[in-house]
Amino acid sequence: MSNDRYTPPRRRRLGWPQRVFSQVLLMQLLIATGVTVLATGLFLAPLSAQLDDQAMRRALAIAQTTASPEIAEKLLGSRPTPGGPVQAEAERIRRATDAEYIVIMGLSGVRWSHTSTEEIGRVVSTDPSRALAGDEVMEIDSGTLGRSARGKVPLRDAHGDIIGAVSVGIEYDSVRDRLFSAIPGLVAYAGGALAAGAIAAYLISRRLQKQTHDLAFSDISALLAEREAMLHGIREGVVALDASGRVRLMNDEAQRLLGLASDGKGLPLEQVLGEGRTADVLTGRATGVDLVTVRGHRVLIANRMPTDDGGAVATLRDRTELERLGRELDSTHGLIDAMRAQDHEHANRMHTLLGLLELEMHDEAVEFVNEVVGVHRATAEQVTEKVHDPLVASLLVGKATVAAERGVSLSIAPETLLPDRVVEPRELVTVVGNLVDNAMDAAAGSEDAWIEVELYAEGSTAVLRITDSGPGVPPEHREQIFAEGWSTKELPAHGKRGLGLAMVRRLAERQGGHIEVREAPEGGAEFIVVLPEALSELAESEENAPAVAGGLR
Repeated sequence: MSNDRYTPPRRRRLGWPQRVFSQVLLMQLLIATGVTVLATGLFLAPLSAQLDDQAMRRALAIAQTTASPEIAEKLLGSRPTPGGPVQAEAERIRRATDAEYIVIMGLSGVRWSHTSTEEIGRVVSTDPSRALAGDEVMEIDSGTLGRSARGKVPLRDAHGDIIGAVSVGIEYDSVRDRLFSAIPGLVAYAGGALAAGAIAAYLISRRLQKQTHDLAFSDISALLAEREAMLHGIREGVVALDASGRVRLMNDEAQRLLGLASDGKGLPLEQVLGEGRTADVLTGRATGVDLVTVRGHRVLIANRMPTDDGGAVATLRDRTELERLGRELDSTHGLIDAMRAQDHEHANRMHTLLGLLELEMHDEAVEFVNEVVGVHRATAEQVTEKVHDPLVASLLVGKATVAAERGVSLSIAPETLLPDRVVEPRELVTVVGNLVDNAMDAAAGSEDAWIEVELYAEGSTAVLRITDSGPGVPPEHREQIFAEGWSTKELPAHGKRGLGLAMVRRLAERQGGHIEVREAPEGGAEFIVVLPEALSELAESEENAPAVAGGLR
């Protein structure tokens, strides 16, 4: 016999719906219903009070009409009997006005008239003192005929003396009937308003359903949380702009790449970044794919995607390391070509030396070796004698070798003297290396190609002047050559050009300096870079030394 026990299916508990469409529709229907009920109640409450007031005023008006001098004379000239003239007149008026009752009483409160003849001659059941005192009274009260809207006035004789009072009552049920008769029409209007609200709620819910892809609020909340985690966790900068160019979102990586302390949310992008190519690229003024821009010491690749609302989302990738590796690869290729040429030249020199030795021309062989070695030694000694920083000196020695293999003569100006107190040698190497490469490319191929490097100090300021024998820079391009991505050269192996001069300018401006280009006295181009605070403070021995011959020009 099986031990399996039958388990009835669990009933799904009724609860709050999960879909946005259902939730919004239900909330709007509840709101519309609540508003309709509240409006109906707010309308009925003053309506009931208004009907009560109208009934009391009608009763008072009938009482005022009844309290005539003729009634006063009949009251003074008769006794309170069912067949008396006062009762007859009161009943006539009651039937004519459709009042519930008309009671005429004397000063002692004894009734002269009443709807029920048994009550004639008896004292009234409610206090008549205010009316007998001369006041007109409106109230809703209960008496022998039940609850009614009442109006009481004093009854005066021909001389104006109070001889009694008139009390008129209107059946309260008739007031409620009027109130209840107004409710169906009011409910009809309220139902129509509720139906219109339900249709509007349905249409709005359907629109929200399409816009939210029928997701639940919990799903939307989870998506937002995941989006925040993703945006601030990825290693790619993301900047979102609205249709007016204001920053809508900027993740942590974008702040880091752009060098910003805050995300600048709600501010115009130009106000956050300042004017420049980076702002042009992110706002769409510069168009293209994988646009290159330099921000500080970083080389960034930017792409921009417009959104349906007129805004845009821009992504930023850090290409500083790749750019540096690419430039190093270009330099390596140049060094390899130079080494191949040197190897070929070295073989030629060895063959020449071997021939001199075989011909037993020993003196000529020694002279030849001294001449070959002396050229390289003289260049190295010239550089190290004038440039005391080891990194910059090593760079210039290497560049001189590469330039020689490319048929360009690299010389150090006589006024050059750079002490060994550079604050940031790597940045100075970047500046010198980029400008020497640029001059070498410009001078290569010209007749008697040459480059002259002048590097000297004035206090804590370093000045670099590089002159070449190339074609020079036309005046209309002297500002344009410092823009990121602008170049007249062919693309290198890594596919990017026009970053060297832009990076040099960035480094100079970051140190409070500047770079300019002009025509050299012998033709060609002359680049001058001034770097304040690039050198540490002068030592005491340097302060007493004679001034540099070159000086700032």
